Amino acid sequence: MAIIAAENKSAHRLVASMSTPSATRRRNPGPSWGYGFLRAVDFLLPEFVYKPIRGIGTLIAMAFMPAQRRHSREYLALALNRRPTTRDVFRHFFAFEESLMTKLRVLNGRPHKTVYAPGADDARQWMENGGPAFLGTFHVGDSDLQGFLIGDELHARVHNKVHIVRERVGNSHDTEKLAEKFGGRIEFIWVNDPREMIYAMKDAALTDNAIALQCDRCEHSARTAEFDFLGVRRRFPITIYILAAIFKRPVILTFGVPQTPGLAVLHSPPRFDPIPGEPRSATLARGQKHFQDFLHHLEKILREKPYVWFNFLPWNSKPSE
Repeated sequence: MAIIAAENKSAHRLVASMSTPSATRRRNPGPSWGYGFLRAVDFLLPEFVYKPIRGIGTLIAMAFMPAQRRHSREYLALALNRRPTTRDVFRHFFAFEESLMTKLRVLNGRPHKTVYAPGADDARQWMENGGPAFLGTFHVGDSDLQGFLIGDELHARVHNKVHIVRERVGNSHDTEKLAEKFGGRIEFIWVNDPREMIYAMKDAALTDNAIALQCDRCEHSARTAEFDFLGVRRRFPITIYILAAIFKRPVILTFGVPQTPGLAVLHSPPRFDPIPGEPRSATLARGQKHFQDFLHHLEKILREKPYVWFNFLPWNSKPSE
C-alpha cells in the first residue's frame, strides 16, 4: 500500500478528479417505481401485447426528452450517413429501452448467453482464467450486462471478481438489483465520493481482481484525447491507459451486441499490455493507437447496427474540471 501511495500521487489526483461529487445527484429518467413495474408486467403479459406497450412508453419518453432527441439525431446523422428521421430516433430510443428490459429479464431469472466474436481470444482467455486487468467498455447494446454476467455460474469455477467503476445515480434499480444477484463477484467503486474512490481503486489494484470502467464518456475522466470516429473527430477518455501504466495491468476493451432475445455477441480486440520500463508517454501513445483500432472496429459494427450505441449526450461533452 505504501509503495503505491508513494509512486502514484498522480493517480490520486487522477482518481479524485474522476469522482468529484455533484451538488445534486443525477438520476435516471422515470419514476422510482418504474423498473419494478416493468418487471411485474413482464411476468403478466405475453410479449406480443407487452412490446407495443413498451413502444408507446418510448414515444412518451421521447416527447419529454428534447435534449436527448437532439443528441440522438446528431449521432445518427453520422452513423447512418444521412439525415435521420423521427422513426430513426424512435428506433434509437427503443433499442435503449430494450437493453433495459434485457437486464430486468435477467433479474427475473431468464437465461442470457454470450458468444465470442472472431478475434476476441484475449477476452475469452481472461474470462476462462481470470487475473488482474482493466476492463473497458462502451454504452453499447448489452455491454453493461456483460460485467454482471462474469459472475454467472458459467464462470464460477474461475472466481472472477470485478470492481465496476460507476457513478451513483438515483433510481438505479437495475444496477442495484443486478449487483445483489451477482454480489459474490461484483463490487462497485462509486465515482461520486472521492474518498471511497481513491482507496477502493488502490485496494482493488493490489488484488488479482479486474477493474471495469466505461470508456465513451468524458464527464468523469481527467485525461481525454481526440480520435477519428464515424468520419469526424471525437473526444474520448484515455484514463484507462494511464491507470494501466501506473498499476501495470493489461487493458481489455469489449462491447456486447444483442443478436436475438437472450443472446449477445462479445466483441474485443487483442489486449493492451504495459511494457516494463517503458516511459509513460510511450505507453500512452501505444494506448491511443490501441483505442483508435478499437474505435475502427466499433464503427464497423455501428454502421450495421447504428441504434445500439446509446449516445444521448453532446457529441463532444467536456470532462469534469
